[in-house]
Amino acid sequence: MKKRVVSAVVLLAVTGVCVFASEITRILYFAAAGLLCAYELSRNLEKLEVYCCAWVMYVYICAQAILAIFHLGPIAYLACLGGGVYLALFSGILHKKVSGSGALYTLAGLCYPCFLFGLLMSISTGEIWLQTLAFGCLGTWTCDTFALLGGLRFGKHRLAPLVSPKKSVEGAVCGALSSLVVGLILYLLPIFNNISLPVCLITAFVSSSMGQVGDLAESLIKRMIGVKDFSNLIPGHGGMFDRADSLLFAIPTAYICLHIAGIGV
Repeated sequence: MKKRVVSAVVLLAVTGVCVFASEITRILYFAAAGLLCAYELSRNLEKLEVYCCAWVMYVYICAQAILAIFHLGPIAYLACLGGGVYLALFSGILHKKVSGSGALYTLAGLCYPCFLFGLLMSISTGEIWLQTLAFGCLGTWTCDTFALLGGLRFGKHRLAPLVSPKKSVEGAVCGALSSLVVGLILYLLPIFNNISLPVCLITAFVSSSMGQVGDLAESLIKRMIGVKDFSNLIPGHGGMFDRADSLLFAIPTAYICLHIAGIGV
């Protein structure tokens, strides 16, 4: 437990410094995290004797970082994604070891997690990056904590027994409801005074709920591969992918909620 707490504090400190130092450090931090996740995914897929083309994912993430740094528009992002799709499929044609299944797994990795990290880099350059990250991160972390506590105290019905047997419906509900407190607290802060209370509550609730979906999505992949964690990079927590799974769903969802509400438009 001590090792888990220490590594969490260190990771949080590094994340805080990179996120708040400057726009470029935010982009580079998300890019580095994306590269680590792509590496972890490709290495673990080898246990299934599937050899995806990891360099395609690396190139895509680096290209997305460049697009974010220079604030290029949506057409450039779509062109980048299209180029990634072409490279993923070409990898199966050019490399015998990759073949058809490897090309499809490369394409899947391009979508998850690479595309979502591209969204995070784009969001980090926007006008409401701080509000988006606050809702996505604080809501998810609170939700995860109370989902665990609620599951231990009230859990009776399994949420997704084939994917994550320990998660319960009761725990998921407790986690989602706890995020409403985060929405209320953020509403009371001066920096969020341009966001109404209903929008704060809805954004916190929906983004944290999608964070739980992200956690289950990553658990689905780990169960398919047959591993508990993607790596041991972060002592007590697993790999970077194990830490980013919920946020990859929660942060873009928070941005969408705020955008629909007219915040930052």
